Amino acid sequence: MTTIDKIDRRNAAAPNGHESSQSVLDAVVIGAGITGMYQTYQLREAGFSVQGYEAGSDIGGTWYWNRYPGCRLDTESYAYGYFGLSGVIPEWQWSERFAGQPELLRYLRHAAEKMDIRRSYRFNVRVTAAHFDESTNLWRLRLDDGTQAACRYLLTAVGPLSATRMPNIPGIETFRGESFHSSRWPRGEDEGPREVDFTGKRVGVIGTGATGVQIIPIVARTAKTLRVFQRTPNWCTPLGNHALTPELMAQLRGYDSEAFLRFLKSTPTAFPYDRNDKKASQATEEERQALFESLYSMPGYGIWLSGYRDLLTSKTSNAYLAKFIANKIRERVKDPKVAEKLIPTNHAFGTRRVPMETNYYEVYNQPNARLVDLRETPIVEVTPDGIRTSDELHELDVIVFATGFDAVTGSLDRIDIRGKGGVALKDVWKDGPTTYLGLQIAGFPNLFTLVGAHNGASFCNIGVCGALQVEWVTRMIKYLRDRGSALVEPDTSYQERWTEKVYEDYAKTLLRDTDAWWVKTTTGPDGQVRRRALIYIGSAPEYRALCDEMAAKGYEGFVVR
Repeated sequence: MTTIDKIDRRNAAAPNGHESSQSVLDAVVIGAGITGMYQTYQLREAGFSVQGYEAGSDIGGTWYWNRYPGCRLDTESYAYGYFGLSGVIPEWQWSERFAGQPELLRYLRHAAEKMDIRRSYRFNVRVTAAHFDESTNLWRLRLDDGTQAACRYLLTAVGPLSATRMPNIPGIETFRGESFHSSRWPRGEDEGPREVDFTGKRVGVIGTGATGVQIIPIVARTAKTLRVFQRTPNWCTPLGNHALTPELMAQLRGYDSEAFLRFLKSTPTAFPYDRNDKKASQATEEERQALFESLYSMPGYGIWLSGYRDLLTSKTSNAYLAKFIANKIRERVKDPKVAEKLIPTNHAFGTRRVPMETNYYEVYNQPNARLVDLRETPIVEVTPDGIRTSDELHELDVIVFATGFDAVTGSLDRIDIRGKGGVALKDVWKDGPTTYLGLQIAGFPNLFTLVGAHNGASFCNIGVCGALQVEWVTRMIKYLRDRGSALVEPDTSYQERWTEKVYEDYAKTLLRDTDAWWVKTTTGPDGQVRRRALIYIGSAPEYRALCDEMAAKGYEGFVVR
């Protein structure tokens, strides 16, 4: 029996949830995704007793849960793979520029083996509650298997896109055919999606976001009929995936992985792109068209992240690119009426996530595919035989719900987290998050929210930004240990200033006018709609520089006791 197993048994047997001093852990990490398992490893290597908890049966996080047909990265594999760049698994070679889910899971499992991380985790268990005990300065956790745990530091690594959201449609439970949510697709033998044979079947897909546009072309290949139920069209651009040889990967990232990692750290979002120095208005029409054509043909997010520097702050600049993308859609979709329905009219380009697609628009040229515009004919109900819209019943054998997540704060909302005085985090955040540096919340001592609301790793290349955040948090916890401190939480004045800065910076961009997964929308008693950003929109290097500055000043803005 391992030390961790002994701790768990003592916790389970402890009366009234009060464990003996021997059973108290230094830290608990919730989640075994790319960030969580690295945080667990870093703390363990620093000499802390740490226990990880994971709801799934193994490590992997996003790449464990999301295994739908077509699931793959929209970040360059060689830029996402921090473990390969930092020396944990320098031997790793990617087979595709944008790796598919099975390869990503193999990558993470290889890293887990090198870090020997599984011995520090319990799997198939969820943390249902975490309450701060002011009498002992400990976090006391309840798990869904009836056991309990206590720790000094609680670190959440639950992911910004992990709390599955099903649409509220009457009759969903009555459908007689097969139905799947994209993030809970059945598992296949290769740890990818279980093969679902769509041949000869009538399939409906609800949702045309980043997930939907990956699934839809796969389904369209063999389905007898495909109905795409579109709630809101998105600005989709080509992924441009291709095979990678070791030689090509070396050419793309260079032969010095440390130098490439330094480059990623220098870019605004840790993607291998830098913004154009010009504003769109400073270029001629011919120059703009040439740049847009170049970026459109470039694999990945170049069209979003390498364009003119005022893309997300100037309506004029944004309109130039939106017009270009709209014309590309019109070129690719043969039916002009369908093409117009696929062009967004309610948000500027890049103010919602830009789905990366492979032959998505060409699906609508196939005789077996049909777009159902829910703005014209909304869904009324799901019946045993299919989906009824306001004008007809669409008979189906399979329904795929590509309906996304309760983003950023959703997974934390589903845990009963209570700080000092029994105050619930969900209540504190009911109108939007308040944090300091996106890492801590006043009134919740020793709680760290990794890749969470308002921090510099959420609107970023998480593979890199999440790992860098882990390393910073580990240094902070070591600092607390070395000086014999028991508690840390934000000074409320610093928290207020940081939160206000996040909202003010966001309000300066075109993102302010758009409902996206990174926005919390609430309606007050007076009917007034309020939008609160869930993400920090500033550059990742500036964020890390600020964190380092605060650390150099003895963690200024944090109350350390």
